[in-house]
Amino acid sequence: MHQAKLTLDPAFKVAPVRRRTFGTFVEHLGRCVYTGIYEPGHPSADEDGFRGDVLDLTRELGVSTVRYPGGNFVSGYRWEDGVGPVDRRPRRLDLAWHSTETNEVGVDEFVRWCRKAGVEPMMALNLGTRGIEAALDLLEYCNHPSGTALSDQRIANGSKEPHAIRMWCLGNEMDGPWQTGHKTAHEYGRLAAETARAMRMVDPSLELVACGSSSSSMPTFGAWEATVLEEAYDVVDYISCHAYYEEKDGDLGSFLACSTDMEYFIRSVVATADSVGARLKSRKRIDLSFDEWNVWYLSRFQNAAPPADWPIAPRLLEDHYHLADAVAFGGLLITLLRKSDRVTAASLAQLVNVIAPIVTEPGGRAWRQTTFHPFAQASRLAAGDVLRVEPVSPSYETAQFGEVPLLHAVATHSEEGTTLFAVNRSTDGPLSLEIDTRALGGARIVEATTLTDPDVYARNTADDPDRIAPRVNADVEQDPARVLLPPVSWNVIRLARP
Repeated sequence: MHQAKLTLDPAFKVAPVRRRTFGTFVEHLGRCVYTGIYEPGHPSADEDGFRGDVLDLTRELGVSTVRYPGGNFVSGYRWEDGVGPVDRRPRRLDLAWHSTETNEVGVDEFVRWCRKAGVEPMMALNLGTRGIEAALDLLEYCNHPSGTALSDQRIANGSKEPHAIRMWCLGNEMDGPWQTGHKTAHEYGRLAAETARAMRMVDPSLELVACGSSSSSMPTFGAWEATVLEEAYDVVDYISCHAYYEEKDGDLGSFLACSTDMEYFIRSVVATADSVGARLKSRKRIDLSFDEWNVWYLSRFQNAAPPADWPIAPRLLEDHYHLADAVAFGGLLITLLRKSDRVTAASLAQLVNVIAPIVTEPGGRAWRQTTFHPFAQASRLAAGDVLRVEPVSPSYETAQFGEVPLLHAVATHSEEGTTLFAVNRSTDGPLSLEIDTRALGGARIVEATTLTDPDVYARNTADDPDRIAPRVNADVEQDPARVLLPPVSWNVIRLARP
């Protein structure tokens, strides 16, 4: 049996828990919007056509923010198409996903859905085929109270109160050759900076996100961030990061350690941003918005032929997640929490159907994928401050990342107690974890749950939606605090004083 230990001390604070860490993403892609969040005629649909079962699961998931409307989709999007009477809205070809967009759902409907779900909207702007003027028009339409052509148009369209959107993404993945309107770093940096300056003339308090690299494997990674921030450092608040991971060629060990790459990504972008700030002699600090992250079997999509026609809401990127996916996913979430001093916003891509924790059947059921549970537990239980946790753990050798610890963990602490989130990456046996709680006044384990299964490739289905779900972990000792973590498992341990 593997042995590991760690110390919990409330003096070792990293940063406050950032509620925006628990953001997600709704893009006009596949069935994320249509038959996802929106399906008039569904038995659970409300008066606005939103699926009530998806709203309930979104609340249970604990979502804080939702990024919209893309993603690659936004780089060809005309926001005006999605406002006003629905029967007059034009249909358009969506070049990003080779689909037809009906525009039945637009900015007003999305914000209405956000209010019902209790989440903060996060709006992305088209800096691919459009630019400053369209961005200013959308900002005025959304946020200006009244008395101008665009704000009065919003009111006439049924939204009397401003949408009050605070966080805006200045385009999406503009470093990617696949992006409509792809630009060089210098071209994008100038456009982002000029758009940001103009938007701040309307409202200096906006929070603006510049596009960083689409992944750490991009050939321009590092140089892209440096060039963009040299142009836009003083007028943006965040630089974005995007990363997706999948098991390749049966290499489960490397896949379970994919958070190692995420950590490298974060460290590299922080170093680059701080270097630019130093060169500019600026005391301002740029934070990271990790506004696309997930397990995504991208290779399956890349190998699939595009449809011959232009379908409406086709089934795209509907990955069906298993236990190992959920454990790797949990490791990524742990890393985002561990880096809360600089990663102050994040967006799980996406919310429903498209590489998502929630799956729906058109006209039928909705259920939780395996990845639903780590996110929901962390969102519900992470509170107060993130604690610096440095486990002492055995390691194992991976093909992609070299030697990696079996145990990956983080903790949060508040007056109500302490919660430890831990992943056991071992595929060959359990891990006995000893927790030093002396700095917590002798806190004891009050609850321990584990997400595991003898079959690491077991999945949830509509007929068996709880095959993979958190179960009580009975292998707990109180003195010393010790818990047995099953192989390939996500674990949540709550501690409090007697």
